[in-house]
Amino acid sequence: MTDQPYEKLGAFYLGKEYDLPTGSLTDNLVLYDSKDLTTHAVCVGMTGSGKTGLCLSLLEEAAIDDIPVIAIDPKGDLGNLLLNFPDLKPADFRPWIEESEAVRKGKTPDEYARATADLWKKGLADWQQDADRIARLRDAVDMAIYTPGSSAGLPISVLKSFDAPSDAVLNDSDALRDRILSAVSGLLALLKIDADPINSREHILISNLLNQAWKEKRNLSVASLIQEIQAPPFDKIGFLDLETFYPAKDRMALSLQLNNLLASPGFEAWMQGEALNIANLLTTRAGKPRISILSIAHLSDSERMFFVTVLLNEVLAWVRSQSGTSSLRAILYMDEVYGYFPPTANPPSKTPMLTLLKQARAFGLGVVLSTQNPVDLDYKGLSNTGTWFIGRLQTERDKARVLDGLESASGTAGSQFHRQQMEAILSDLGSRVFLLHNVHEDAPVVFHTRWALSYLRGPLTRTQIQTLMDPRKQALADETLTTVTSAPRATEPTVAAEPDQPPLIPPTSNNASSGPPACSPRGADWSTGPAYSAWRSSAMRMPNRKSISGRMSLC
Repeated sequence: MTDQPYEKLGAFYLGKEYDLPTGSLTDNLVLYDSKDLTTHAVCVGMTGSGKTGLCLSLLEEAAIDDIPVIAIDPKGDLGNLLLNFPDLKPADFRPWIEESEAVRKGKTPDEYARATADLWKKGLADWQQDADRIARLRDAVDMAIYTPGSSAGLPISVLKSFDAPSDAVLNDSDALRDRILSAVSGLLALLKIDADPINSREHILISNLLNQAWKEKRNLSVASLIQEIQAPPFDKIGFLDLETFYPAKDRMALSLQLNNLLASPGFEAWMQGEALNIANLLTTRAGKPRISILSIAHLSDSERMFFVTVLLNEVLAWVRSQSGTSSLRAILYMDEVYGYFPPTANPPSKTPMLTLLKQARAFGLGVVLSTQNPVDLDYKGLSNTGTWFIGRLQTERDKARVLDGLESASGTAGSQFHRQQMEAILSDLGSRVFLLHNVHEDAPVVFHTRWALSYLRGPLTRTQIQTLMDPRKQALADETLTTVTSAPRATEPTVAAEPDQPPLIPPTSNNASSGPPACSPRGADWSTGPAYSAWRSSAMRMPNRKSISGRMSLC
């Protein structure tokens, strides 16, 4: 069906126009101009509105057009993008159906799988799609699910988040300040420290440490940050002596808190996997576009905030390294933005998100935010958003907040806004029926979403993510093994070049390479933990290192 009228480069097939008075579809296709996404989009709708199906369809269209996507997945729904079956066989659907749903409908799992396969065939045909389009989607992009802090999907390490930024950021005082603020706020959120950047000693101290290191173009690891908290490379903060502002005893308490986090068994997973690299998330080494899903449903609230903040800062750094363009280069999608972009509070994630919404359009990055909690959005920050997808809303308060946001966006774009007309439309929306308000078009459109190419089975569990990603992990392991075994044998052991990182030691030690992490629990075996790994990595680069036992006390 490649000759379908919706198969146009740069046009996203989202559905057909819908006539609200008669409750019927029209023949008019809704083809969204991908270029319009550079002014960003927001999708709002209550549970059951069809919001997930619409957003996944938009990402499918981007993939077919070779546009890469980085997708933040707080709920677990986005893994459905990998459930696309060109053969549409019942056996393809069988492992992914909800068996409890089959029982509820009085069917065996096999019968339910057959019914699901038939449903998908019919749904695709009703929207002039077929299995060939699913095959095109699978062939167009590489898809992967990353699980930071877990080995269920592909692991990804974020511990390079304290690396010195690019010269472009270092030479931009506002950008540098924002980068430091977000990095420190994210780290302190992970420590469950509610730190005010203006009044918090913790925030001010770590900000000064990052500022000095980065201006010297030094990278900081978490391990070296712990040591610098104990013994900062400066003796004043502002006009106060360091000891007056933040006594050594209190700094030791903060460093111990961070060290405990680093040494905890659960944190070891944060140190595994490939380093967070935006270019690698967007394309393969061969240049093929990717859909990289960052699944964070398994993380605690503080861990989610930490990771999202780090990721947004890395995306912002990548954006600033790109040349300008008016076309859509890539998409950053967040499936549920609740808590990350609130109207009054200022969580660590908000500053980089605001900056992306202001600056990313000039570099071809489209930001798409989705939520079922419209009251918790900063509509002032969204005033420059060009596209609004609005589905069925739950309360009158939700409608009022969305209308306020639409009115603000229309005013920014210089277009007319008819509030009463919009309010009437929002009141009549049903499931899978959306209002599309695009400032680049003459008038809003009500449309019914098309059938998704991917099987929408609901949130994936960690076990299901592991099932999808295990073949990928094995392929990566085999590739690594082949590379290692085929490499020429070196006559001398070598160590990869890295920025100098001191081992994690008490600042009073006379030998910077002779000790393990500071203040290990008395008698504890730290030789298998992540803190030891960080020290060992650093100690291996030090001359005249001493052999020491992994079981000892330093406190």
